[in-house]
Amino acid sequence: MNAKQTVRVTAISAILLAAAIIMHIAGWHDARQITLVTSTLIAGTPITIKSFKAIRMKAFSIELLVTIAVVGALFIGEYVESAVVTFLFLFGAMLEIRTMEKTRSSLKALTDLAPLEARVMRDGEILTVSVDNVEIGDQVIVRSGEKVPVDGPIISGTATLNEAAITGESVPASKMLDDQVFSGTLVEHGYIEVIAVRVGNDTTFARIIELVEEAQESKSKTEKFLERFATIYTPSIVLLSVLVYLLTRNIEMTLTFLVIACPGALVISAPVSIVAGIGNGARNGVLIKGGEVMEQLAKIDTIVFDKTGTLTRGRPEVTDVYGLGIEKEELLRLTAEAEMISEHHLGRTIVKEAKKRAIHLSNQPEDAEVVKGNGIMATVEGKHLAVGNRKLMEDQKIPIPSEMEDYASQREKAGNTAIFVSISREITGIISVADQIRPEAAEALAKLRKNGIKQMIMLTGDNRHTAQLVGEHLGLDEIYAELLPKDKVAAVQSLKEQGHRVAMAGDGINDAPAIATADIGLAMGEGGTDISMETADIVLMADRLDQFSHAYALAKATVQNMKQNTFFAVGTVFLLLLGVLLGKVFLASGMLVHEVSVLLVILNAIRLIRYTNDKPSNQKQSEVISDEPRITL
Repeated sequence: MNAKQTVRVTAISAILLAAAIIMHIAGWHDARQITLVTSTLIAGTPITIKSFKAIRMKAFSIELLVTIAVVGALFIGEYVESAVVTFLFLFGAMLEIRTMEKTRSSLKALTDLAPLEARVMRDGEILTVSVDNVEIGDQVIVRSGEKVPVDGPIISGTATLNEAAITGESVPASKMLDDQVFSGTLVEHGYIEVIAVRVGNDTTFARIIELVEEAQESKSKTEKFLERFATIYTPSIVLLSVLVYLLTRNIEMTLTFLVIACPGALVISAPVSIVAGIGNGARNGVLIKGGEVMEQLAKIDTIVFDKTGTLTRGRPEVTDVYGLGIEKEELLRLTAEAEMISEHHLGRTIVKEAKKRAIHLSNQPEDAEVVKGNGIMATVEGKHLAVGNRKLMEDQKIPIPSEMEDYASQREKAGNTAIFVSISREITGIISVADQIRPEAAEALAKLRKNGIKQMIMLTGDNRHTAQLVGEHLGLDEIYAELLPKDKVAAVQSLKEQGHRVAMAGDGINDAPAIATADIGLAMGEGGTDISMETADIVLMADRLDQFSHAYALAKATVQNMKQNTFFAVGTVFLLLLGVLLGKVFLASGMLVHEVSVLLVILNAIRLIRYTNDKPSNQKQSEVISDEPRITL
């Protein structure tokens, strides 16, 4: 029976009960009895059908207990009890459906944002088509007040976009030529033309909805335990009810015991909390992949951070180009052409700088090889280039002249990353790149400590000077620099072997192995890259560390909420059963209290939808932010 049918049957049952009350007042005894039996049959039929379906599946459901009790009440002529119990059970089911829908409101809010139509340019004409009919490569036009229907780069125009559907961040973002835009975002002001790279179910927005749906349907360990418990508990109650009857010979007490012992509130105590918590995360730009992830996140005591793109903005800039026996522009051009295949932040930064200087990049690199954690090797115009860190030069046995080593050290001490460039196995230049610490990082880390994180560690492939600057500024406990991806995996594994529960936060590209190794893998979303979506347990869609502090506090609040609900559900059943055995609680009144307990459990969980992490950080780290709000690295 679906939600509409439940509402309809519950309404009919309520009307019949009201009519029975009127008939009782009027003294129409026979009519009242007929009305009560009719109400019982109408409301009890769907309950009975559901119980028999459960029996066919070899399961003992709550509906089975209610069915047995209602049949017994009819048998002994307690028509008021049977009618009230069936009505209250359906009414409780209706409230549960409605309130569970409310806990899923964040997902519904997301789906409501999905664009339905797109304006595309085809054969020189502008056509309005369904988003399902947009094809990869289509030129899509989006005007002010319209939603972007595809993922892709801007090829013309500028606009201010509200990206809350993707990132949870409502502050408008300015977009211009070559910037990526995503389906579901809203153009508040401006006009843009976009090339469709991802369409339909492949867009970031569609995948977010899919991930949240899957997360809300997945079960936590607590939920799985409660389900197993219910399969044992329900038949046990039937046997206990038989025992109560044998000891008391009181059929009404036995039926009351049977109904009151229903574990309704207990069974939903965990799922409703998990759904509400995941919904809160989705509304705030945090994708938490299921109840089990939520429970594990709440137990984390150690966080391992990558540096670039995680603790820093991930939008580095070229600060200097230094050539040895080669013009700066020529060095930058050759390096940028070698880096054109790179997905790393630093490689993309070099390409961006070349374009910024209007350097024409025409040659695709040949024999290109990405050396993870170290750099890239490629052939450009017949010249063999090696671009990367010292480790790459050492592995390739390319000597670094003392002049270049001294210059690189100076740049690194100033907070830059020094990228060595060799041509034909000779060092010919160094490109310096600098990044900035995320402005929210210190405050976010302070909140994480406040909420229970015991240690924070940085693992980075960058040089030790830059790593030290970041670590000291943010007050990290340990700093390890110049690491390869395999070294990060080993470090995470070592922490786990020491008994720590470890979360690894990275950019979802080079850090994917370490993210997968940690108890909880967390990726800075970067607008939803494929690897971050697939590898991580948690994705921060806005690339903001304060979303991580919110996710951690939310996980602890969700687990605490589940414990509150479980304690309340068990306590209510215990007190009601005690009241039944003492002769203080009867069938209808007991059922009313039971359904109220179900409602209270749900209402308690709904509080998570509005949960915010407002704990203040400690003074020391707040001062760091105010003293040096934009430290450059």
